[in-house]
Formats: sequence, structure tokens, C-alpha cells
Amino acid sequence: MAAGYMPLPQTEPQVDSEVRSVLAQEGDAHAGVKKVEAAQRIYGRRSRWCLFIGLGLASYIYSLDASTTSVYLTFATSSFGEHSLISSITVAQSLIVAVGKPVIAKVADVSSRGTAYVGVLIFYVLGYIVIASAPNVSTIAGGIVLYAVGLQLLTQIIIADITTLAWRGLVVSLVSAPFLINAFIGSNIASAVLEHAGWRWGYGMFAILVPAALAPLIITLLWAERKAKKLALLDAPVPRSRSGSRQPGLTYGSTKARFLRTAEQLDLVGLVLLGFAVSLTLLPLTISQTVKGNWKNGSIIAMLAVGVVILVMFTIWDLYFARVPVIAPRFVRNKSVVCAALIGFFDFMSYYLTFTYLFSFVLVVKPWSLVNAAYFIQTQSVALTFFGILAGLSMRFLHRYKYVLVIGLIIRLAGVAMMIHSRGANASDAELVWTQILQGFGGGFAAVSSQVGAQASVPHADVAIITAVVLLVTEIGGAVGNACAGAIWSNTMPANLEKYLPWLSDEQRAELYGSITLAAGYPRGDPVREGVISAYDDTMKIMVIAATALSVIPILLALAMPNWYLGDKQNAIDAVDLTGRTVLEDGEEDDEEEEP
Repeated sequence: MAAGYMPLPQTEPQVDSEVRSVLAQEGDAHAGVKKVEAAQRIYGRRSRWCLFIGLGLASYIYSLDASTTSVYLTFATSSFGEHSLISSITVAQSLIVAVGKPVIAKVADVSSRGTAYVGVLIFYVLGYIVIASAPNVSTIAGGIVLYAVGLQLLTQIIIADITTLAWRGLVVSLVSAPFLINAFIGSNIASAVLEHAGWRWGYGMFAILVPAALAPLIITLLWAERKAKKLALLDAPVPRSRSGSRQPGLTYGSTKARFLRTAEQLDLVGLVLLGFAVSLTLLPLTISQTVKGNWKNGSIIAMLAVGVVILVMFTIWDLYFARVPVIAPRFVRNKSVVCAALIGFFDFMSYYLTFTYLFSFVLVVKPWSLVNAAYFIQTQSVALTFFGILAGLSMRFLHRYKYVLVIGLIIRLAGVAMMIHSRGANASDAELVWTQILQGFGGGFAAVSSQVGAQASVPHADVAIITAVVLLVTEIGGAVGNACAGAIWSNTMPANLEKYLPWLSDEQRAELYGSITLAAGYPRGDPVREGVISAYDDTMKIMVIAATALSVIPILLALAMPNWYLGDKQNAIDAVDLTGRTVLEDGEEDDEEEEP
């Protein structure tokens, strides 16, 4: 601890005996955490620079991906005449992103951060290869499912490993800084790729760029873990039974023992149940309008019923049978974790209600060029990144996060509410852009502060899985928002097209519904283009009003969160530093030499 550091009086509870007991029994499941703490002792100046440069490159390639591939998806689906399936694909992507987060977090805890990064990279590259060579929309969806496993999550976990609470919000926001550049560079790249090479190359280039960008970070992590082991800074793991007792009769290195131990620590049963429960519950929302009988279809009813039953089974399994559950009971009793997760859920649900078809909306409603439309779509990301950095700075000096969180959510509500008026064709360009800036302003404050608030409330051994659980619930909220947007779109858009374009045949209206490029091909003033604009206007109105109502809930949840003190510790509930050792008293110096 820095000399002269005087923390404010704290009334937050310390780690209770139940948590200490559970963490002691789950020791083998946190081998990755022990490796991180050991690696902190051997990092020198050069290796730390390598680590931060690696994080910067990983963050840059992630932001370039996010800034371009969302544009490619619109044209990829339209090329197969399936533009209306965007919401179904994004729902599937959100489901995999959501369910994959606890898997990756547990792999990172059981093995190591470096090993988890290698696994994510393999799926990432395979996914983009599949998309680039896709012969139909189904294959595109399959490729998206492969690559959407969890690059962003691992970056957040590593930042939590190597930063104290006082600096964490700022570092978390700084790794998103590439969005400030890529919002413009990415838009130009996407426009140029679509005009000269096609959307397939837009996806395919990441199969080459991502491994090159992640290599420095992965090499640094694996090097540090190997050196820590070589210097005997890690204890050799000992196999345990479900009850936590030693198992001298079971060979530690045997294939069977390793598989059973890993399956138990990962809670494979719980993860599978959770994945099926979430998928079967949400997918009917988007496919209901594409099957015979719609909601009366027996398959839709069966999927919903089975999804609810499996969700109950998952709850029972995690509460009573899993030794290392995905969502441990102590997490459910943690107010900071629950509130942060629900804030993310409702915020993402509101966001995707307005964002899923926003790019299609502006292409039809506004006479903008493709690159200008792409700039507009990135407006919220730019604002979110910029104001996220301001949020991190604020928390650094305030040493509290709750004020930043509440203010951010109020501003975000204002931005969403403005879209009720600005969604139509008659809204000015400035008004439409300001709705995105305000949402990014509030979102930047809220995203950084809520994540730090949740991480502050748990010991280091729980940081990875807690981050994953909060992002899991957040991504499920995004999937629900996508699903609701798809349901609103498929339920209202065909009827609105018929309402405003009654002179067209059913086949012509179906073509307009299925292809954004066809709808945007008519010039402004043409009766067909104006009819499509009116149809989009009516459909977007429903989405935006629902999003505004949902944006009120996160504010109420934020008011209920504890206002943790953000000091020079790994978390706010125990007195340990980043190496896992007890924090020294004020003014004391750690005389242990750092390994160069």
C-alpha cells in the first residue's frame, strides 16, 4: 500500500465464515487464481509492459471487430433474402455469449488465464472461417455461435486481476478507448470492404488479424505462469472428493480422475442445463411468426414449457447437488452482485429493443451514404467509451461508484426517451444523433461503475465467475431485447407495409420485408420508399416506448446497491493485495524484491 494512504472509515462487512469455508473447499477450482497471484510476484517492468501492450492489442482487435461486423451482418443476411432473420441470429449470438461466459470463467479459474485465451482464440478463428465461406444464413448463424465465446470477458477478468479497486474503473474504460478510433476507421473499412471485396472478406480477415493481435498477450500470460511454477511459487494441487476430502486412492494424473475433477469444477451439468433453459425460453419469441399457427403452434408451446422446466432443474441442481455451482447461493445473497446483474439485464434489454433494427431504420429513413450511416451507428459506442473513461477518473478520485452509476442511468433514460420523438423521418439529423450521444454518456457511466461495484463485493477467488455471472445475466437481457425486437418486427412490420403500401402485391411487400437493400434502393419521395418509411416509423415507435419504460428499472436497482469504498486493495471485503498477501499497515514498505 502506498505510504500516506489513509482510507475512509468503512462499515462494509468482512468476508463471513461461510464464504471462507466454501472457498477453502473449492481450492482446486481456483488454481487459475493462484497462478495469477503468483505471476504478480514475478512480473518485472518489461514483462508488465508486454502485458499491458498485449491487453491493448486485444482490445483494439475486439473493437475493430465490433465496429465492422455488425454492418456486414445486415448485408450478409440480405444477400440470401433473409434480412428479417437478423434478430434471430443476434438472439442466438447473445445466448452463446451469455452461456459461454461462465464456461470461460471457470476454465480460467480451473486451468489458467492463458489457457482460456488459447481456447477462445481457436473458436474465434474457426467461427470467422465458417462465416466467410457460408453458403446460407444457417451457416452464418453457426459461425457466429462459434466465435461468440468470450474474448471480452477474459480481458475484463485479467484487468480485475492486475488492478486495485481505485484504478480498476479507469483501466476497464481505457481498454475500450480503441472504439474512439475504430468508430471512424471501422466505418470506412466496412464501407470499403462492402464496396470492393464483399462481406465475406470482411469476416474472413479477422481469422488472420485476431491471432496476430492476441499472440503477445497469450505469450506473456503463459510465460508468467510457467515461470511462477518453475520458481515453486505454486502449490501442487491435490485431488478432492465431492465433500472436499483428500482422495489418496485416486491417481491424480489419470484420465478418468482429471475428467471427473474438471467436470465437477466446471459444473458441466449446470452449464448444460442453463444453456438449454435459456435457449428454449427465448428462441420462441423470434421464431413464433415464421412457423404455422404462430403462438398456437405445438412446438412453440413445447419449447417454452421445456425451457421453464429445465430452468427449475438447473436451480435445484445448483442449490443442492453441484459442488462448485455456476451460480453459488452466496452470490444470490450478495446485493451488489444481484443488483449489478439486474441493472445489466434491463439496460441491455432496453438497448437492443432500439438498436437491433436501428441501422436498417436509418438506411431507409435517412438519405445518408453507407459510410455516414455506419458513422451514426458508432455514435453511441464512441460516447460510451469517452464517458466511460470520465467515469473511471471520477471513481479514482471519489473512491465511490454509486454516485456515478445513478447519474449515468438517469442520463441514459433521457436519451432513450428522446427517441420516441426522433424516430420518424421528420426528425432532424442532430436530434437523432443526440439521442445516441446521451445514451452513450449514461451507458459509459453505468457500465463501468456497476461492474466495479460487483467485483468489489467478492474475494479475488470469485472475481472471474462473478464477472461472468453479471455479464451472463446482462447478455440474457440483450437476448431478451433482441427477441422482443424480433417479435415486434415480425408481428407489426408486414401489417404496416400492407397498411402503407396497399397497391403492391403480397410478393412485392414480402421482398421489401426481406431485403433492406431493395427498400433503400427507391429514391426519397417515391411512394414505395415513403410507405416503407411510415411502416418503419410505426414499428420503431412500439420498440422505443417499451425501451423507455424498461430504462426506469435500473435506476431503482442502483439506489439499492451498497456504496463500496474503492481503495488500494483487490476488493473491498478482505485485506489482500494483488498477490494474495495481506495488505501492510499504513507507512510500511514491502521489502521483498520483485523478480526481474
